[in-house]
Amino acid sequence: MAEGNTAWAPDSWKTKPIKQDVMYDDVNELETVLTRVTRMPPLVSSPEIDRLRQQLRDVAEGRAFLLQGGDCAESFDYCNPHAIEDKLKVLLQMSLVLVWGMRLPVVRIARMAGQYAKPRSSPFEKTEDGRTVMSYRGDNVNSIDPDNRRPDPQRLLSAYLHSAATINYVRLLLAAGFADLHKPEAWDLGYVRNKEIRSEYQNIVNRLTDSLKFMDVVGATETSLPSLNTVDLYTSHEALLLDYEQALTRPVLKPTAAVGKRSSYYEPSTPPREPLAPELCDWYNLSTHFIWIGDRTRQLNGAHVEYFRGVKNPVGVKVGPTMEPEELVRVLDILDPMNEPGRVTLITRYGATKIDQFLPAHIAAVQKTEHKPVWCCDPCHGNTTTAPSGHKTRSFDAIMAEITANMKIHQDLGSRLSGIHLELTGEHVTECTGGSQELSHSDLPSNYQTFCDPRLNYEQSLDIAFKIAKDFESER
Repeated sequence: MAEGNTAWAPDSWKTKPIKQDVMYDDVNELETVLTRVTRMPPLVSSPEIDRLRQQLRDVAEGRAFLLQGGDCAESFDYCNPHAIEDKLKVLLQMSLVLVWGMRLPVVRIARMAGQYAKPRSSPFEKTEDGRTVMSYRGDNVNSIDPDNRRPDPQRLLSAYLHSAATINYVRLLLAAGFADLHKPEAWDLGYVRNKEIRSEYQNIVNRLTDSLKFMDVVGATETSLPSLNTVDLYTSHEALLLDYEQALTRPVLKPTAAVGKRSSYYEPSTPPREPLAPELCDWYNLSTHFIWIGDRTRQLNGAHVEYFRGVKNPVGVKVGPTMEPEELVRVLDILDPMNEPGRVTLITRYGATKIDQFLPAHIAAVQKTEHKPVWCCDPCHGNTTTAPSGHKTRSFDAIMAEITANMKIHQDLGSRLSGIHLELTGEHVTECTGGSQELSHSDLPSNYQTFCDPRLNYEQSLDIAFKIAKDFESER
């Protein structure tokens, strides 16, 4: 049972109205696929999720900072070594810059290994040739090809397998030293066109590498400090398709009164060989470490809020201009009845021109409660525009403006921005304008790859990290 007024079960969401549901032609095929996923091994472990919960508690209480980033919606084609390595590299380099600037640990959560679903404002869309077809809902539902838009249950199984392969490769890379900090040759700043900015960035990198060399001299090696060559990196996705999420929601025995905590080792019988009594277990979504509710599915009496309230994973909620302050408090009351610091991450997304209008009231409403959420800024979603060429794009300057305003508003109200949530890629795409590459609208067609929303490229992502680090350094 969840900490709430009514009984919770992994399928109790089915008693609530649902948004963004997918209608399949063959319900029997859907049930066959879901049954198979239910019998598959979990993708992550409950001890990993518990460790993330503790780290997000530190974030909520000001002892760490959250970096969350990745694609708007993953494609199955992104499950390849180069794409995974590039995304991992940019997140690791960004986190290192932030650690240096903030003098705080950084909790890294990737939007990957499961971010295959895409909410849509309409179930249908027009093709370039004028046809009306079903909207593309993400690779785990249907195909980007307009001639293949029928929702296919087999894609849920494909989503599981691609997620498993991605997580496996990430674990392999981290175990093999991919996150080794002693690799200054990985820092290529030649993309920075402005000489003054390039000099500032190079100065930061030089100071970082000098610090690492000093640690080597005094004997702080990877043997004595394993964190120098490996890190924690968690996965996340928007938990949109609840049938799939339920299939990977598994019971885990609660900590015993004698021990006081769960074993730090993975318990192999998942699902248990013998069913556990409800009062003896907690429920974990073992498809990923962190899940969030989107802006379109956060209805107080809706299926998604009902599902989220019962799982032990830390959860996120997208918060935008349409959310009333009173509604925000009620969402927190449902998802965080025990007032656990870091249990909920509030991912705010307003737009640079609207943040001053909405964020202060949201902060003030939460401050009147006993909740301690992680305040995380998503500066991408509210700043999407259309270029003269017809490409969806985002302005780097608008993204930075929303981040800067977010930091200032929190500071003025005695609060703290504790995280950043970015749609990014480690590749050298041209989907957002601006940044130290000084990309313009005319540059967009040169390497515009996204089939969803525009992403910050490798260089622009590092620009964000450098600028945030400089702002925090100036406050020290």
